Amino acid sequence: MIAKTFPRGGGDIPHRKSATDHKPIVVMPAPEIAVIPLQQHIGAPCEPVVAVGDKVKMGQVVGQSKAFISAPVHASVSGQVVAIEERPLANGQKALSVVIKNDGRDEPAGGTKHADLRKLAANAIRQAVKDAGIVGMGGAGFPTHVKLNPPKPVDTILINGAECEPYLTCDHRLMAERAAEMVQGLLAIMKATGAAQGVIGIEANKPDAIAKVQEAIAEYGELSVAILQVRYPQGAEKQLIKAILNREVPSGGLPHDVGCVVSNVHTAIAVYEALSLGKSSYERVVTVSGGAVVDPRNVLVRVGTPLEELFEFCGGFLGEPEVIVCGGPMTGWPVQDLGGPVVKNMSGVLALTKEEVGFDENLPCIRCERCVQVCPMGLTPNLLGEYSHMGMYKEAERIHLRDCIECSLCSYVCPAKRALVTWIKQGKAGLAAEKAKEKVS
Repeated sequence: MIAKTFPRGGGDIPHRKSATDHKPIVVMPAPEIAVIPLQQHIGAPCEPVVAVGDKVKMGQVVGQSKAFISAPVHASVSGQVVAIEERPLANGQKALSVVIKNDGRDEPAGGTKHADLRKLAANAIRQAVKDAGIVGMGGAGFPTHVKLNPPKPVDTILINGAECEPYLTCDHRLMAERAAEMVQGLLAIMKATGAAQGVIGIEANKPDAIAKVQEAIAEYGELSVAILQVRYPQGAEKQLIKAILNREVPSGGLPHDVGCVVSNVHTAIAVYEALSLGKSSYERVVTVSGGAVVDPRNVLVRVGTPLEELFEFCGGFLGEPEVIVCGGPMTGWPVQDLGGPVVKNMSGVLALTKEEVGFDENLPCIRCERCVQVCPMGLTPNLLGEYSHMGMYKEAERIHLRDCIECSLCSYVCPAKRALVTWIKQGKAGLAAEKAKEKVS
């Protein structure tokens, strides 16, 4: 079978997955103290629904919001609430958090289990997903129940198993080890949205995952596997849609504008767990890797576990890391506080050596056009970066600033090592601030 890919831009980058892609998922013991941030998603923050001194059970709601675009948060351990206060996140910011002292019992809160998912109505699926607090676990953190209620008809659900970022292998291992659960989650998502077909897109460098998924879908004629060319950023939403369905999401548009919904591998498994096991979203698989890690692993870890404990579980560091990154090295962000907790949408945490890290030097642009050639969105990153850096946000908007998917390929290939993506992100924030001021005035 010929591997599919998107037609424009992209590039080959080192995979660096060999440290973990063959290692089965291991379970990390629960933390003695779990710090549960009350906002782990895009949308309205949650308010605490417990008080200091309360006893809580594993999977119990501890934060809730009445807003549609939000998701409840749950206790990842059973025990006693010892504080509700601002605590540092891994990115250095602070967030109101529920702090729970683990009693070691893992007493479950319990939830509704459905033996036959085929009998569930679409509304019931969406409600169960909302109650479980499921969000996009590939990194975006968008509430899944909102995505399962698209404003336009959709005919196809795509499961994003590309996992094109270097180092990250959590989705790979989940497909290899839990393909049947992912398929059941996909079928539930299809029923919730009314989609007639489901396609799982997997890059060709994961043959074991491809085989397991093909075996799991054998009895379902409405499901198929799309083998994707190994090419970054193959897993970006718009590129995935173009590669598999040959549909182009319009500028400023969303996947439902072209009749589809895209979901992550881990998210689909979480949907299955919510419906079949009555389990809320309080743990996830995280890839712990990088040249500075003693024993890189894929770890099933409770939300609220401090990152420093996660690294300790993987043997600690081989010397001082040059930088620690949450997510992948291309689209992730630097860790500022190792005391910060694991959250729902944290797919990986990387401790990188000096040899693995390239730093911005911001030398003069030599107009080589490499950034333009690799841009998968067909943009001019050099101009977007310059306009944004100079505060010329409206000019950047005119050349489609908001269409940038922040894949970092432009910065990666730039011989002058200019901080193009950093500037573009600043430009988006500046543009949003300007528009907010205009609304007020």
